[in-house]
Amino acid sequence: MPMETLINKSIPEFAVTAFVNGEFKTITNADLVGKWSIFFFYPADFTFVCPTELLDMAENYDKFRELGAEIYAVSTDTQFTHKAWHDSSESIAKVKFPMLADKTGKLSEAFGVLNPQDYLAYRGSFIINPEGVIKVAEINDDGIGRNSEELLRKLEAAQFVAEHGDQVCPARWKKGEKTLKPGIELVGKI
Repeated sequence: MPMETLINKSIPEFAVTAFVNGEFKTITNADLVGKWSIFFFYPADFTFVCPTELLDMAENYDKFRELGAEIYAVSTDTQFTHKAWHDSSESIAKVKFPMLADKTGKLSEAFGVLNPQDYLAYRGSFIINPEGVIKVAEINDDGIGRNSEELLRKLEAAQFVAEHGDQVCPARWKKGEKTLKPGIELVGKI
């Protein structure tokens, strides 16, 4: 059975409760319109790799915000579990971005990260443009932690390509570095 990519697909309609800044708030797909968004799925609160990843994202949150992006951490835990984790963990207390409670698993399933064996999300990272279209999709197995700086680099590349449609970003490209302009004159020259 062929696997279907989510690249250039619109995000699904959704409405979930989030824990953010000491409150419970409903987040919907409409909240994403007009800005870049990072969906950061992880298996579960009160686990091992997950707090290291959320802390890493929290430590770079201002950089994401400077680029006009909001981070949404998502797991199949409830909003109450998110609050309890936030209140009890020194690392998670630093999280200022919304922690979405995908307790039905529908959002995780729509993004292709729901593990049907344990009903937890795999480590999925998605960059969504202001029109609600997925531009980057990466899914890791549970034991493989992510790097927020690489996600920042991918966000900058996605924003550059969106602004400069005639150019592309080569491997390890960083903001301000040389890009490529595809054309016949480059064929076999790189």
